[in-house]
Amino acid sequence: MRRDPETRRRERSLPGPCLSRPAWRAGTCLAPEDSRWAMAAVAEGLEPETVAVEDAARDATDAVDAGLGVPPLLVGNRLSLDLYPRGCHRLLHLCAQQVRQLLEVEFLQLSGHEDAQLLQATLARLPWSLPRLRSLVLKGGQHRDALGACLRGSLATLPASLSGLTHLAHLDLSFNSLETLPACVPQLRGLSALLLSHNCLSELPEALGALPALTFLAATHNRLQTLPTALGSLSSLQRLDLSENLLDALPPEIGGLSSLTELNLASNRLQGLPASLAGLRSLRFLVLHSNLLASVPDGLARLPLLARLDLRDNQLRDVPPELLDAPFVRLQGNPLGGPSPDPHSPPGTPVVPEMPRLLLTSDLDSFTVTPLGCSVTLACGVRLQFPVGATATPVTIRYRLWLPEPRLVPLGPHDSLLSGVLELQPHGVAFQKEVGLWLLFVPPRARRCREVVVRTLSDNSWSDLETHLEEEAPKQLWARCQVPHFSWFLVVSRPVSDACLVPPEGTLLCSSGHPGVKVTFPPGATEEPRHVRMQVVHVGSRELPALLGEPEAAASPMLYLSQNGPPSFLRPVTVQLPLPPGVTGLSVDRSHLHLLYRALPAATWDDITAQVALELTHLYARFQVTRFSWYWLWYTTKTCVGGLARKAWERLRLHRVRLIALQRRRDPEQVLLQCLPRNKVDSTLRRLLERYRGPEPSDTVEMFEGEKFFAAFERGINVDADRPDCVEGRVCFIFYSHLKNLKEVYVTTTLDRRAQAVRGQVSFYRGEVPEEVPEEAEAARQKRGADAPWMATLPIKLPRLRGSEGPGQGAGLSLAPLNLGDAETGFLTQSNLLNVAGRLGPDWPAVALHLGLPYRELQRIRHEFRDDLDGQIRHMLFSWAERQAGQPGAVGLLVEALEQSDRRDVAEEVRAVLELGRRKYQEGIQRTSLAPGDLGPPGSSASQPPGPAQA
Repeated sequence: MRRDPETRRRERSLPGPCLSRPAWRAGTCLAPEDSRWAMAAVAEGLEPETVAVEDAARDATDAVDAGLGVPPLLVGNRLSLDLYPRGCHRLLHLCAQQVRQLLEVEFLQLSGHEDAQLLQATLARLPWSLPRLRSLVLKGGQHRDALGACLRGSLATLPASLSGLTHLAHLDLSFNSLETLPACVPQLRGLSALLLSHNCLSELPEALGALPALTFLAATHNRLQTLPTALGSLSSLQRLDLSENLLDALPPEIGGLSSLTELNLASNRLQGLPASLAGLRSLRFLVLHSNLLASVPDGLARLPLLARLDLRDNQLRDVPPELLDAPFVRLQGNPLGGPSPDPHSPPGTPVVPEMPRLLLTSDLDSFTVTPLGCSVTLACGVRLQFPVGATATPVTIRYRLWLPEPRLVPLGPHDSLLSGVLELQPHGVAFQKEVGLWLLFVPPRARRCREVVVRTLSDNSWSDLETHLEEEAPKQLWARCQVPHFSWFLVVSRPVSDACLVPPEGTLLCSSGHPGVKVTFPPGATEEPRHVRMQVVHVGSRELPALLGEPEAAASPMLYLSQNGPPSFLRPVTVQLPLPPGVTGLSVDRSHLHLLYRALPAATWDDITAQVALELTHLYARFQVTRFSWYWLWYTTKTCVGGLARKAWERLRLHRVRLIALQRRRDPEQVLLQCLPRNKVDSTLRRLLERYRGPEPSDTVEMFEGEKFFAAFERGINVDADRPDCVEGRVCFIFYSHLKNLKEVYVTTTLDRRAQAVRGQVSFYRGEVPEEVPEEAEAARQKRGADAPWMATLPIKLPRLRGSEGPGQGAGLSLAPLNLGDAETGFLTQSNLLNVAGRLGPDWPAVALHLGLPYRELQRIRHEFRDDLDGQIRHMLFSWAERQAGQPGAVGLLVEALEQSDRRDVAEEVRAVLELGRRKYQEGIQRTSLAPGDLGPPGSSASQPPGPAQA
C-alpha cells in the first residue's frame, strides 16, 4: 500500500531521528516514535528495510522538489558522486525523475561511506536506470581517522540484482569492509578489471574462475590465506596483484594463466613456489620480495619475456646460477651462501621460524606487525625491527617522511639537522618490548665536541634518545636507537651533552668534551633530586678577534646549564671554566676579563663580572651561581661588551653560503636553484657544468639554520607549473646546512621569444613570501645589509626560438582525454604528460625501456617518426599511458622509470604535480564535508609538536 504525501509528511514530523529506524530490525528497544513507525510498517505488510529504501528514494525526491536542487552532475557519459554529500540521495532523485541522460551513463562513482542500507537500495536500481554502465567505482577511503589514515567504507556486500549490468567491465570495491566476495560478482561475465584491495577478504571463491574476460585482478592488503584452484582458468588474466596478504602457498593451477604478464606476491608468507610458475611464458614482471622463500624453480630464469624478478628479503641461501648473473634479478636481503639450518635437530625440537622481513616500495604503504615480530625496510631507507612479543595483537603501522620545516624541526641554538622528519603511526601506542629504529643521516661536517642523536616527540615535548652510530659504507651512516612508542623522529647534530642526577648530598658534573669544564653541587643545594644537563660550545680562535677588530681578544668555550625543578638552587653551585686561550691566571689583567651571562627570556647578554667573585688559577676561572643559563668568559680591552656578545652569538650560528642559478644545456627552460656552503661551490659546479650552464654564483651570504628564503623570477620570466612549494610564482626554500637546498623548476615567459631572446633574472629574498614582492631587485639591492630582505640577483636567459620551436609545439595534437593515476596517489593529466614529453629529449629511449616497452616497439616508433623527435617522444609516452589508463600504480612506474633513466629532475617535477593534486583533492573533500579538516602535518592544532625550547 502506497502512503500519500501527507501521511509521509506527518510521519516525518514525528520527533526523533529517522536513523533509529533500523534499530527495530536489530531487536533493540525503540523509542515511542520508532515504535509507531514499525507498527505502521507491519500494518502495511512491508518489511521495515523495504520501507526505509522506499522512504530514502521519496525523501530524495521530496528534498529536490522542495527547492534544494541538484547541481549539474552529469558530464557526458560520466557521473561522479563520490565527492558529493548524500550522493546516493542525488542518484535516487535522478532515477526517480527518469532523467534521459542516465541511459547514456557509462562511468559511475559513489562513495563507500554512504549509509549501508541506502547504498544497497541505490545499487539495486542500477541495472534498470543505468543499463549501459561500463565502470562502477564504489571505493571507501575518502574519510580519515584522527591519525590521518584512510577509513574503510561501509560496503559489506552487493545486491544480487547487480548481476544485470551486462556491459560492466570495470568494478572497483577498494577500501571497504568486504569479508567475502559478493555472489553477483562472478556473474558479471563481461568484467575485465576487478579491484578488491584494502578489504577484509580471507578467501576468494572458486566461482571467480567464471570470468572469461578478466584481465586485471587486484586484492592487495587483505587477509587471503589460500587461493582457489579455479584461478588458473582465467586465461585472459594479464595482471594479478596479491601483495600484502597472508598467503603461504600457491596452487599449482596458477601455471595455467597463459596471458599473465605481471604477478605481484610481495609481502606474504610464501615458503615455496610451484614448478608450474615456470610455465608462464608471457610473464614480464614477477615480484616476490618480503616472503619466506628458501628456493625458487629453476625454470624462472628461462622465461623468455621476463624483464624483472624481485626476490629481495627472502630466506634464499642458494639460487640457480642463471639468476645470480641476470641483470633483471634483485636478490638483496637474502642470506646467499650462508649456512643451512641444522638438519640434525633432535626429534620433537620445536622449529623456530625466522623473523619475517618486509621491504616496502611505496611511501604510501602500511604494514602489519604480529606478535611474531618482523624486520622492515621502508621505501625511504629507514629500518625497523620489532622483536618477538613487541605487540600482543596485530598492529597496523603507517609512516610518512615529511620535508623538514621549522614547525616540525625542534632545533637548539647550535644544533644542525641531518635528516628528514619521519612520522610513525599510531602515535603513543606503547610496545611491550622496545622497537629498534635505524635512520639514515648526512655525515656532519663539524665533529669536534659534537654528537649525533635521534630526537623524538614524547609527552608533548621533544627529547633526545640514546643513539648509537653504525657505518655500513663510506658516507652511509645510520643512527640506531630503541623506541618504546611511535611519534616523530629526526637526526640532529648537537654540542656534546652531559647529564647527571643531583641528590641532596651533592655531586660533581664534568664535561666529556672539555675536561676543564666542571660544575660542583655542594650538599644541601637541593632538597629533591634534580636532573641537570650541560652543553659546551666550542668557539674558534679567530671568531672573536675578527668581530672586535682586536688581535689580542679571546673567549672561552660557551657553557649552557639547564635543570628540571625550581629555578634556583638552595646553595650556590660552583662553575669552573677554562681561561680564554693565551691568558693565564698569573699575569691576567682582571680589568680585561668579562664574565657574560645570557638572560632569558630577553635573550640579552649581561656582563656580571662585578656581581660574582671570580677565583683564578693558572688555567681556570671559578665562580658561584644559583641560576642556570649560558655563561661565557671574554678577554678584551672593550668596556661595553653586552651588545658585542649578542653579535658574536649570532655570528657563531651563521652559515656562509652562496646561491647559484643554472639552466640545463639541452632545455634552457629548466632552471636549477641551489644554496650551497661556500666551500662546496667549486666542486658542485665542476660536477654540474657538464649538463648545466649559467652565471657565476652570488657573493657570500650568511644564513641561520632553518631560515626561510624564496626565489622570485623577474623581468618577464615566470614559473611554468603550479607547485606545492610555489606561492604567487615565488619558490620557497628553508635552509638547512647539511641538506640539499636544491630545487629544479621550469620557467616560461609571456614575451615573444620568436622575435628575440628574453633576458630575465632570479632574485633571492629572506623570509616568507610577502603579500607584495618588488618586481625588480634594484630598489632592494640599495638596502643591502644585515636586515635587508634582498640577498642576490642572478641573470636568466631564454634563447630565441627558431623554426617550429615553441611552447605550443604540441598544441596541434589530437589526443583522447586522459587521466593517469587515481585520486589518492594523484593524477597526471594530458597537459602534465605533454610537459613531461617536452622535457625528455634524447633520453626518451632509456625511459621507454624502463617503462617496459620492448625494443622492437622503440625501433618502430623511431622509424615511423624518423624526422620528428618530439613526435617520437609523445607517441611513446601517450601510447604507454593509454594502455595504463585506469590501472593502479601507473604513475609510480613512470616516476621509477624516470629515476632509473637518470632524469630525477623530471621525476621530482612529477612528484610535485602529484602532491599538488592530492592537496587539491583533500581540499575538495573538506569542502564537501567528507573529511576532517586536519589532513596535513601537525600544525597549530593540539597535535602540533611544540617548538624547540630556546635557551
